[in-house]
Order: sequence, then C-alpha cells, then structure tokens
Amino acid sequence: MAKITFIGLGNMGGPMASNLVNAGHDVTVFDLSKAAVEALVGEGAKTADTAEAAAQGAECVITMLPAGKHVEAVYLGDDGLLAKLPAGTLVIDSSTIAPETARGVAEAASAKNLDFIDAPVSGGVGGAKAGTLTFICGGEESTFNRAKPILEAMGKNIFHAGPHGSGQVAKICNNMLLAILMAGTSEALALGVRNGLDPAVLSEIMKQSSGGNWALNVYNPWPGVMEGAPASRDYQGGFLVNLMTKDLGLAFDNAVKNQASIPMGALARNLFQLHAGQGNGELDFSSIQRLYKPE
Repeated sequence: MAKITFIGLGNMGGPMASNLVNAGHDVTVFDLSKAAVEALVGEGAKTADTAEAAAQGAECVITMLPAGKHVEAVYLGDDGLLAKLPAGTLVIDSSTIAPETARGVAEAASAKNLDFIDAPVSGGVGGAKAGTLTFICGGEESTFNRAKPILEAMGKNIFHAGPHGSGQVAKICNNMLLAILMAGTSEALALGVRNGLDPAVLSEIMKQSSGGNWALNVYNPWPGVMEGAPASRDYQGGFLVNLMTKDLGLAFDNAVKNQASIPMGALARNLFQLHAGQGNGELDFSSIQRLYKPE
C-alpha cells in the first residue's frame, strides 16, 4: 500500500480519497474546508495544516481542484509543491484543466525529476462514491503504469490517452459531447410534453430507439422520471452547471487555438452560460431542462 497525499476534497475528491482509505492506503488529506477534512479523518485519513505539510513523506500526491489557476497555485512557484517534493515522487492531477496548463505543470515536474500524469475523470459523483470512475491519463507510459494500481482503487476504467495533456483533451471532448446530449435530450423531452406526452413514457420510447444516449438512459433531466437522478431531487448535488460551463469554455478555447469547428459545442456553451447567468450555476447540469420545461 502507498503513502498518498490527497488535496481537494470537494464533491469528487472527497469520495475518491475515501476509496483510497478503504483500499488500505496510508492517506493524508488537505482541503480549505474543515468539514471535508474532518469527514475523511473520521474514516481513517490523516491531515495537516498546509498542503506542503500534508505532502511530506508522500510517495504519491493527488490533486482534484476546481480550475487550472488552483492547480498552478498548488504546484508552481517557489512555494509550490513541485519545489518541495523529493525526486521520484508520483504526482497525479485529476482536475479538469486546459491541456496547455497540464503540459506546463508536467514540464515543471520533469525539471524536478518528478513523475507527473494528468488524469481527469468521468463518471460523476456517483462514480466517485462507487469507485467506478473512468480515468483518462496523459503522460509517459512508465508513469501511467506506476499510477494505474493507485487509480484502480478509485475507478474501473483506466485509459492512457497519450502524452502529457492528452487526458485533458479527451476529457473536454467527452464533456462537450455530454453537454450537447443533455441539451438535446432536454429539448426533445420538452417538445414531447408540449404535445401532451408523458415524459416517462417518451423517455422509455427514446431509450429503446435510436435516440437513446447516456443523458437519457442514466441521468434523465426531467423531474420525477428517474429515481435517484439529480432532476428528482430538485437538481441538487451532482456535476454543477458552473463546472460544465467551465469545461465548455476549455473546449471552446482549445477549438479556437487549433482552428477546429465546433458549432454544436459553441451553442451548448452559450446555453449553459445563459442558464448559469439565470442563477442556476450551483445546480446539477441536468437542470438545463429548466430552459425548456413548460410551466
């Protein structure tokens, strides 16, 4: 079992760290939220007053942070962790950030003889709690092979997408598609209901037809149709609109940089920005249904 430091105990990071503890790893956690830290300590994790102190003696450091600026703040500069960690430490960042940011951190880690891999995840809070996340990794194959046994305590599908930054590229492609599917599913359900169809019946018809997709089959956005989905608990919990909007921004920026055409992705970004601007940023992203749902 490994000595692991886990930094970032939000909706995703908390359950991920918990699964590492349950797998028998020696886990030290750090987060600005005392409640989040106390919850993990109650499960058997250790803690420290600072990220640097938490990382002392660690064989592996894992971060799950909201945005690239937070990742850079934790790792880079004279006070960043990369300047403090001993050579050979394994560093795994599971945040969803711009590919160029991941590459920059990877270059800084390599200069310190650290093994860095970007490993964003898919699977949502449910997957984080169940330990069934998909990890999409970018980095050297040797580092990927070193990280894989640790990641397997938190996920069931572990992919090596390619060199540094590749994990982030694959992740933003996936989330752009997810946003398009969720908006399209919401639109189709609203049209059916406008015509008098039962949303549960319409959902089942589309699930068994060519319109079936993950948003419809697993994460139905219409309230009351799928027990346990965020839509059936007033869109509380899950993957926040603000985070989806951030990820769509990453996809848009990457498309501009690489001169790629993403008309549907750009439209999805506009829809989620509109939805967030109407005060829904802290709701689950399936609440995009509210843009279409007839009152």
